[in-house]
Amino acid sequence: MIPTADVRALPGIRYYLARAGEPSKLMAPPYDVIPDSDLAHYRSLSPYNVVHLTRPGTDYEGAAMTFERWLDDRILEPESRSMYVHEVEFDGRVRRDLIASLRLQPYSDKVVLPHERTHRGPKEDRLALLRATKVSLEPLWFLYEGAQTGIGAVLDRVAGRAPAVTFTGPEGNGHRLWVISDPVIHASMHAALEDIPVLIADGHHRYETALAYAEEVGGPPEAASRFTLALLTDLGDPGLVVLPTHRVMKTGVAITGGEGKLTLEDTLGSLRGRVAAGVYRSHQFQVLPLEGEVALLELHEQVIDNILGRRSPEDYLLYTRDPAEAVRWVDEGVGTAAFFLDTPDIRQVLKLAQEGKTLPQKATYFHPKPPSGMVFDRLERDRRL
Repeated sequence: MIPTADVRALPGIRYYLARAGEPSKLMAPPYDVIPDSDLAHYRSLSPYNVVHLTRPGTDYEGAAMTFERWLDDRILEPESRSMYVHEVEFDGRVRRDLIASLRLQPYSDKVVLPHERTHRGPKEDRLALLRATKVSLEPLWFLYEGAQTGIGAVLDRVAGRAPAVTFTGPEGNGHRLWVISDPVIHASMHAALEDIPVLIADGHHRYETALAYAEEVGGPPEAASRFTLALLTDLGDPGLVVLPTHRVMKTGVAITGGEGKLTLEDTLGSLRGRVAAGVYRSHQFQVLPLEGEVALLELHEQVIDNILGRRSPEDYLLYTRDPAEAVRWVDEGVGTAAFFLDTPDIRQVLKLAQEGKTLPQKATYFHPKPPSGMVFDRLERDRRL
């Protein structure tokens, strides 16, 4: 049997707002984009803010007990099998996502496709939290090519109704959530997605963690532990925004052979539509042409890897989405050179992923991130989806 994407409805658990309070005070960004300095802020918003679960430090058992206590106190309430439509409005754009349960499959099946390499630390932390809570606390974000699926029309139709929840997210954006309880729609979503691969947009560490947990816990093929909470977005959604992540190298030699530029703006503008990288060093800008198809991949293979040799890039690179910050870091001596990239072509990233190729870490930054706290999912081995 050829492996296919398996998307299903789930008996989600959501905040019972009559007891939990204002939803805007309950949500938070994904665990890995919250600076430690911001944790106190989110904790202070509400004793029921989701960071009490997603960022418990090393008190994983404490997070598990908190989740169970919230259920007992009806801060959280289970509901019948459902899928969900999530909408975010930002910067004059609107993006709509489907939230459902997705079967965990190894990358070798070529159904769930990674596009970035991961490192060990975060996976160990998330696995410890998952072992303790046995709950999918945040949706993993996936992309699919939905042009021929009809999913967009279904999401539009659902979004024509009154939403179940409306709230302001952590970044100040407007969010709405609808509950889909109709099994006919569940079946249509399952059928529409089963013949196409899905690309991990955000959550590589958590996907690999959930897959490891599923193998560890076991259970029959239909067990909830074999699935993960997923937020799925059409690649063609006009509200899907991907931003480049620029690099600052802490050490290295001068880069030569580039086209000189006078300003940062001129440098960034010269990257559009080209396989090239901008460079800033010693108060000078240049654009460095690269051979190949994907600028980020070629920058690492042709430049960064040559400079570092066998040294790990993660020990010598800093990352920022703000190109002006990269320049400032070099001027302040934090790094020796900055490398700028244009917005990645996400369909090209999907093509590489289908070929089994992964990009260096911090290859993409999808914006805005879906907030944590909208829906939770128990991953029990003795419950079937």
